[in-house]
Amino acid sequence: MNVDIEKAKEHFGKVLEKQMKRVEDMKSSTSWTDYSALDAIKIGICGGDGIGPFISEHAQAILEAMLKEDIDSGRIQIKVIDGLTIENRVRVMKPIPDDVLMELKDCHVILKGPTTTPEKGGPWPNIESANVAMRKELDLFANVRPVKIPELGVDWMFYRENTEGAYAMGSEGVNVTADLAIDFMVATTPGSERIIRLAFDYAAKNGINKVTVVTKANVIKTTDGKFLDIAAEVAKDYPQVKWDGWYIDIMTAKLLDPYRRKDFRVMVLPNLYGDIITDEAAQIQGGVGTAGGANIGMRYSMFEAIHGSAPRMVAEGRAQYADPSSMIKAASMLMNHIGYVEESRRLDMALDICSQFEKRLVMTGRPDGADGASYAAYILETVNSPDLEERWIGYVNKMSA
Repeated sequence: MNVDIEKAKEHFGKVLEKQMKRVEDMKSSTSWTDYSALDAIKIGICGGDGIGPFISEHAQAILEAMLKEDIDSGRIQIKVIDGLTIENRVRVMKPIPDDVLMELKDCHVILKGPTTTPEKGGPWPNIESANVAMRKELDLFANVRPVKIPELGVDWMFYRENTEGAYAMGSEGVNVTADLAIDFMVATTPGSERIIRLAFDYAAKNGINKVTVVTKANVIKTTDGKFLDIAAEVAKDYPQVKWDGWYIDIMTAKLLDPYRRKDFRVMVLPNLYGDIITDEAAQIQGGVGTAGGANIGMRYSMFEAIHGSAPRMVAEGRAQYADPSSMIKAASMLMNHIGYVEESRRLDMALDICSQFEKRLVMTGRPDGADGASYAAYILETVNSPDLEERWIGYVNKMSA
């Protein structure tokens, strides 16, 4: 028993050393990538596996059509990055193969398809999630997910911390004995402050006077308590923005409450809670297939579909019917991030018209619905329509009436 405890202590010591180094690295990193100052912006398209390559292809086609002039001039460079399949990751027993990681780091922004995350007892060795590894390797500390449902008066923006909490330490737990397993959660001052400040900064810049900080600080007193305490300090720098704190359990209920959900605008929260609540929010919007997400870092940023790789669809020969909306939304967020704000706005309006208002084509994931290529063409046709904005405003007014 004593030997087991000593081994666990040694392991925990190594975890602490790694996190202390990470804290110092964060403190020394202060500069953001200025896309306007770059001669060329490199966009990596990483399809992943499962349905990922299918829906990524459609998002890439829309990106190339909307950014054609700057691609032709060399201002935008698009690079397709293969090799993030589960088969390739298992072959080298790494969440991201070294050569793929080098290609990713050669880009400024990445559009990434879903990747299969092995689980214990599943058909694949239980290697770390590629998503978690990419967030750590590229220090993509902010997961940003918008959810907008005009007819319900819902306009939410979620800021989920990406590199700490429970997920970041998910592969570093320890089986002390056959009867005792311990996992770790981590919260640091610089890690918590930068995600909370990003949320408050977004609210202030967009004229939104409400930020909601979501924790379980009444029970998880140390790490969640630290997150909440830092929020109170950051809030002092934004007197024009009101803020409040909610616990994750009641928050999941209130997003379903038609009388309260309109009160929420910007939400910031640790990693695990953010994963849960943004999937709930996406389901209210129409399903996780409709939602894209951004993973923002100071040097790199990655944009992705928020759902999984759906291997069953591939096995059943239905991958061509996978809904590309999530990847196309991610492409819109990517364009906005690198300065193509008007292009992003038009694509968002087209997505609203096609998926929530007009619904001329419907995705079911099966042959009784549209296939991904047809749906992407429908969205691009809508983007290019001269009356796009008028149509969108008309639908919004009708839904709001």
